[in-house]
Amino acid sequence: MSSALHITNYEDVNSWETLMFLYNAALKEVGTKIDILNEEFQHIHRYNPIEHVKSRIKTPESIVKKLRKNGYDSNIENMVKYVNDIAGIRIICSFTSDIYRIADMIAKQTDLKILSLKDYIKNPKESGYQSYHMIVTVPIFLSDGVVETKVEIQIRTIAQDFWASLEHKIYYKFEGNAPAYISSELQECAKIASQLDRRMLSLNEAIQKCSTGYDND
Repeated sequence: MSSALHITNYEDVNSWETLMFLYNAALKEVGTKIDILNEEFQHIHRYNPIEHVKSRIKTPESIVKKLRKNGYDSNIENMVKYVNDIAGIRIICSFTSDIYRIADMIAKQTDLKILSLKDYIKNPKESGYQSYHMIVTVPIFLSDGVVETKVEIQIRTIAQDFWASLEHKIYYKFEGNAPAYISSELQECAKIASQLDRRMLSLNEAIQKCSTGYDND
């Protein structure tokens, strides 16, 4: 990377291209960490807690819309300061127990700084949304400095992700003002998804106990 960037902290970021460079680098760094943790877990426990991982950079339109919604001017400084999910990684798991296991492994990474944690599984949103959110910073090492760059990590089950995908479509279809009957049905589906997660976890635990019993015979 050319030293012409002269970046030592976010105050030095003065262009959209530089900002996107940093966020893309942050996604690569965090994505690699998650891959290594998953492979290590599989190596030690012969079990893969992660079904798949998605990553994305928020579009300029979405960033501007979020800033305006919260009453901020659309500039680089406000993007960095007030939009925490420009770089996002979503980890999809089979079971709710995996969510907390993965969150704990990520939290133990000494070079990641946790800015905030939100547990929407224990405390779902009013809509029924469930997921575990982490805002972290990861150091991006450049030729002339280190920049701590923010990444939002969402960890959820397959059922939670399926539900959230539908909610996202409904939100944009009705611009946040869905008819009452649709919102009510969505909340009911969230309860069903939660019940499914609990039953699947219970079934998996029963399978593990049976497997242990067979191993000891």
